[in-house]
Amino acid sequence: MMLTKVLPILSLHALSVLACGREYVHSRIFDPHLGLQKRQETPFPPALEPNEAILLNSFDNATIESWSYYYTHGLTLAGTNKSVAQWTADRFTEFGFTASLAEYYVYLSYPVSHSLTATFANGSSFTPLLEEEPLPEDDVTSYPNRVPTFNGYSPTGNASAEYVYVGRGQKVDFERLEALNVSVEGKIALARYGGPFRGLKVKNAEDYGAIGVILFTDTDDDGNITEANGYAAYPHGPARNPTYVQRGSVEFVSTYSGDPETPGYASKFDSPRSDRSVVLPRIPSLPISWKDAQPLLQALDGHGVDGETVNRTKWLGKLNATYSTGPAPGTTISFSNVARDEVTWIWDSIGIINGTEQDEIIILGNHRDAWIIGGGSDPHSGTAVLIELAKAFGALLKTGWRPKRTIIFASWDAEEYASIGSTEWVEEYVPWLSGAAVAYLNCDQSVSGLDPDISATPELHDAVTASLKKVVYPYHGYSNLTLYDVWYGLTEGEYGVLGAGSDYVAFVHNGIPSIDTGAGQGPRDPIYHYHSTYDTFHWMSTYGDPFFVAHKAIGQHLALLVYHLSSDDIIPFNVENYGVQLTSYLNDLADLVDSENATSSVDLSPLEAAIATFNTSATALTSFISVAATEADYKAANTKLRDFSRGFVSQGGLPGREFYKHVAFAPGLDTGYAPVTFPGIWEATEGGNLSLANQWVQKSAKAIEAAARILAP
Repeated sequence: MMLTKVLPILSLHALSVLACGREYVHSRIFDPHLGLQKRQETPFPPALEPNEAILLNSFDNATIESWSYYYTHGLTLAGTNKSVAQWTADRFTEFGFTASLAEYYVYLSYPVSHSLTATFANGSSFTPLLEEEPLPEDDVTSYPNRVPTFNGYSPTGNASAEYVYVGRGQKVDFERLEALNVSVEGKIALARYGGPFRGLKVKNAEDYGAIGVILFTDTDDDGNITEANGYAAYPHGPARNPTYVQRGSVEFVSTYSGDPETPGYASKFDSPRSDRSVVLPRIPSLPISWKDAQPLLQALDGHGVDGETVNRTKWLGKLNATYSTGPAPGTTISFSNVARDEVTWIWDSIGIINGTEQDEIIILGNHRDAWIIGGGSDPHSGTAVLIELAKAFGALLKTGWRPKRTIIFASWDAEEYASIGSTEWVEEYVPWLSGAAVAYLNCDQSVSGLDPDISATPELHDAVTASLKKVVYPYHGYSNLTLYDVWYGLTEGEYGVLGAGSDYVAFVHNGIPSIDTGAGQGPRDPIYHYHSTYDTFHWMSTYGDPFFVAHKAIGQHLALLVYHLSSDDIIPFNVENYGVQLTSYLNDLADLVDSENATSSVDLSPLEAAIATFNTSATALTSFISVAATEADYKAANTKLRDFSRGFVSQGGLPGREFYKHVAFAPGLDTGYAPVTFPGIWEATEGGNLSLANQWVQKSAKAIEAAARILAP
């Protein structure tokens, strides 16, 4: 297939998206135009062991492209396409795995119809189409079964009222409006994307009395890659298509993930079903494009409080408006959302390579469902990588190799609604996983740009670094760099902390070490159309990763990581790094306590002592490993390495959200994606509940001590 070369884009922008819903601000350490320097001292190209070479040489850009094409040209909306799930399982079988489908019976919602009309004070009105423009250049955008714009789990409902612009819809945005005497009670909230998870924007609006929410993406998120700066819009250039709409779930994911009707247990056909209102909104919402949002914003100019005076982070955008709060007398929105609620089957495709150690397993996964026909990046860049990884391990199996630890390849369904397929699977198998799981590796949205970005639990950092150093990465045409060189140049070696927004969540909060890895949008990369009908094979093969080089590099990095986690005599964890990171989190927490003037009320000394105890155990185990020489030594060390992180989830769930049990990190209550470290203490301190903060100091200390006891040789 003939591929178009990527356009040279020479501008900067700040906001990128990696994984389903994880938005992050990219802090660039170098300017690629000034040249990259190698960050590692090892020879180039990197030396590989024989099995490593078999794995890496099995990756082929053309077959990755073929997997991408298959998955992006059919409907994969959650619960709608069992044949694609079976096709995935068939590939696992073809490559020499044991494969099957794991079925769950879950609550989902699907779009039926919607409408929106704005009526202005001068008597005129505006009725957007609420549809992304079909593009002749991009075939799937005009498929007859294309998915309408909608929000998953938005209830059926109508809303008609004046409206108020609420910025990014954070709790602090509503508090600021309240301080300015701007009420959203009985109004419709108009909110821009960015910051908290979309479901929490709706929750906050509901909590403050709004009767509906309209969500839009602002071109401010695109930096300089905009039509206003002379870039053509997709499909003719790298800027955002003005009719782009971001779909997504509005479940309150900071409370729990998974089927909203079966919290804490797997969803089977005969499972009891609970009240879903705990995590779902009662008011309707719709997503719209920036093109359709602009006249709504403009109608508020001169009414309420102007955006400069509001003075809130990311309140002002780049559309032609003053971003005033409103409401504007006589200016109203009337909208409706009609959804079909359904309890239906979903299918996880599971492939297994049995290891010689049956009590240790490695899981590699990504979801297969997309909001639209397409999903060139989300999720099918990850799906293409997953299938190519399976092919590579199939090639290694043909040599007679077998892993020590069982490897599970998982293609999850219904991640987009709330990580449902993975959560239900974990909830079904948690007794087994608690005794056997070594690590979970997530490759959701492997490529939405060319800048590698990695979040991981601390014991995995060194193993990830080692794999990055062995993968050649032709980043923006450079021919002598590794994936590590580029990643380090972007991040100075800092790994992200896991929050929420993808399938690692249920694993992390059952004490299973995890990583989320991929390549996200950088300052020279074309704008990625997240959760849009424009996230297609055509976009990926023309703009996102035309020669599938980032797909290949991310897949090779994961292949090496899976290989060593499954095959090394001793699991390659650096447990001492966990203590280093816990100390860093503690320092941040101490700064917060000080800033809240709570130093005399919140005693962090038990936490400090617990980390010291952990460090002693970690050092002792590292010393034991350094002299381990027998199978019995390896077994003793591996049992501790496998199990110690269960201690971090041993004290029960966080206040009001029992699903999240890890004491070191969890998604923030008002972020949904972004992590908070020592969340039980942090959020209680921020909320002024110092008694609760002290309770969680004790609980967090006990969890760390539990991990230390397991770790001690």
